[in-house]
Amino acid sequence: MRMQSWCTKWTIVVTLALMLGGCAAMTPQPTADSFKAPVVTLDSMEVAHYWGWWFFAKTVQPTKGTAGDYGAPLDLAFVFNVNNPNPFPVMLESLKFTVAFEEFDLNSLSSNETQWIPPGKTNQVRVHGMFDGQQSRLNLMLVGGQKLKEKGVDAFTQLEKWWTTISEGKFPVYVKEGAAVFKADGLVRVSSFNGKYPN
Repeated sequence: MRMQSWCTKWTIVVTLALMLGGCAAMTPQPTADSFKAPVVTLDSMEVAHYWGWWFFAKTVQPTKGTAGDYGAPLDLAFVFNVNNPNPFPVMLESLKFTVAFEEFDLNSLSSNETQWIPPGKTNQVRVHGMFDGQQSRLNLMLVGGQKLKEKGVDAFTQLEKWWTTISEGKFPVYVKEGAAVFKADGLVRVSSFNGKYPN
């Protein structure tokens, strides 16, 4: 009886091993020719945290702490769809992009949180970006000064417009020069992407 029970267990173990080995053999393996770059698209953008618009110059004495030039922060969340067209899983290793309000580049964001994307499926990736009023003002004056002059507007007026109307979608927010790095079995693919919100 013990011999029969042992034989039954051994048969089950061998059968399972053969089945699992057969399933693994059926899964296509990535090659340099078959590995297609996944597709990254901007799904949405949302105002994650909002503190209004304000600016304090360093001449203003704070109640606590050290005086300085401080502008209102703005926390935005960018949600991307990442589609894996391959018949094997791929790993998203990193993702980076530039954010522009209208035609002005304001910030560069990135994410190094890895995730696996199943074959033929679409995952979502959320990337938060903190936009500081003072840093954005400096960027505008240094990089976009000429554009501001052409528009006939100063940096403070432009920033106030963006900070107070961004939740209403009254101006375009662009994702530019995006690059996402993917890996599969030692192979690497880089997907470029751009986007606009609202579409």
